[in-house]
Amino acid sequence: MELAGLLHELTAGLLAADTFTQALERLAAFTAGAVPGAVRCSIVLIGEGGPLTHVGHGPAGAAVDEIQYTAGTTGPGLEAARTRSMITLADLVTDARWPDLAEAARTEDVHAVAALPLDLPRAEVGALSLYFDTTETPGADQLVTAMALAGQAELLLDELRRRDALSSGAAVDRAIGVIIAQRGCGVQEAYAVLRDTAQRLGLDRRAVADRLIAVAARNA
Repeated sequence: MELAGLLHELTAGLLAADTFTQALERLAAFTAGAVPGAVRCSIVLIGEGGPLTHVGHGPAGAAVDEIQYTAGTTGPGLEAARTRSMITLADLVTDARWPDLAEAARTEDVHAVAALPLDLPRAEVGALSLYFDTTETPGADQLVTAMALAGQAELLLDELRRRDALSSGAAVDRAIGVIIAQRGCGVQEAYAVLRDTAQRLGLDRRAVADRLIAVAARNA
């Protein structure tokens, strides 16, 4: 019953998020509080050909994340994402597989880790990692809770990605209509204008489309 309640609360929180990034942040905060003994939950997503997406929540372990995800060093989270398997260990400080993380883990008093793979079929693979301040491999109760939350999160995040894609497509279509109306051009030229503008501003097409739509609404 307790686990069912957690899954219900997680579902409601993620589906009510305004953005995908906010959903990830909520997932990290919720999981850190739901798994007994966890001092931090860290989430990383790896898109094809793109940069890592990373969020974390908790009072300790941020430096471990920084080294692992920003500096490109390997670690339990990246290993779980790469192998699509759960990684558990008793002490990150002494584990010979990731010596580059040892000093940061010692400084922040982070020891045991459980890293679970996340698979979002529409776009990304990744991992949900839990850090503990004890030197004992996470137990069955902790792992069952983490696995249930990660499995539910996969379904929810994939649905949010689907919604984002639909919303992005609709915004781009509306922006193309605005460009055609303003310039009197054809569809292909309008798409080229949107693409070139996005490249020049260093933004994605959705962001430029939203701006064009907002300006057109103000001037209507």
